[in-house]
Amino acid sequence: MSAKRTLLTVDDVTGCWAIMPTPAKDDASDWRTEFSVDLDETARVANALVESGVDGILALGTFGEGATLTWEEKEAYVRTVVDAVAGRVPFFAGTTSLNTRETIRQMRIVRDIGVDGVMLGIPMWVEADTATAVQFYRDVTEACPDVAICAYANPEAFKYEFGRAFWAQVSDLPQIVSAKYLNIGGLYPDLNLSKRRIRLMPLDVDYYAAARIDPDHCTAFWTSGAVCGPEPAILLRDLMEKARKSGDWAEAKALTDRIGMTYKTLFPNGSFKEFSRYNISIEKIRMDAAGWMKAGPCRPPYHVTPEPILEGGRIAGQKWAELAESLRGGN
Repeated sequence: MSAKRTLLTVDDVTGCWAIMPTPAKDDASDWRTEFSVDLDETARVANALVESGVDGILALGTFGEGATLTWEEKEAYVRTVVDAVAGRVPFFAGTTSLNTRETIRQMRIVRDIGVDGVMLGIPMWVEADTATAVQFYRDVTEACPDVAICAYANPEAFKYEFGRAFWAQVSDLPQIVSAKYLNIGGLYPDLNLSKRRIRLMPLDVDYYAAARIDPDHCTAFWTSGAVCGPEPAILLRDLMEKARKSGDWAEAKALTDRIGMTYKTLFPNGSFKEFSRYNISIEKIRMDAAGWMKAGPCRPPYHVTPEPILEGGRIAGQKWAELAESLRGGN
């Protein structure tokens, strides 16, 4: 059992937080496969992300296939990442399940393995109202008071809007130190209602806009692009920090625009809702096409995706890889 860790705070969440997939063996799409995780690639990618300069790692969310792994696979994956990261940056493992008791069980186990926190969405079998969503987080924080939480605020995945009343209430739970946040249009009121006690982390391409809204608080972002090649995400972090000090945001905006162009084909018909139907397969094909890591095939039942949608992911991965390569060359 790992030694008890000091609870992270919102001040510990800064910079570039990469989200890892769960690398899959070649037969992972076959339901007969009993253990589908490529642990060697898992260890290699986790170490490479740390060495590239990321400030934190999130895992076992949607494209991390937390919903389609067996518990044995999830536990082995978490142990592998913890060992590879070796405390150099915070690692938050996903523990979302279909009920409160199972979530608490998983949180306690991964805490003892040595994670720094968990990325946690609400149970998704039945659509929750705000009272249910807030009580869920109250219960898990009571049960696991020494586990930091990144609230996984994906309205499509969890059938819940994570609206203003939610942020106003969960901000009173000190274990919730950050959030994987998507609602850039509602950021300012959510910052105010959460009393800025939670680091609301936007996607890499939205980080510039978030920081212009509140440069002092919006100091961290999440990125799936980092596993397509970390250079754009790391440079974005550095340019944003430079802009905060100098007041000149031009370089950060220019890189954000370049990152944005890589997303041009990622969302089918420009729709996040449509993307969310296939986001596991889209993101994994994007990563494989970029070539920085081998994400591997999707686990069932989410391995069935129309080819034109996959092609959009491939192109997005290639475009990110081209951007990363150009930055390696200093362009």
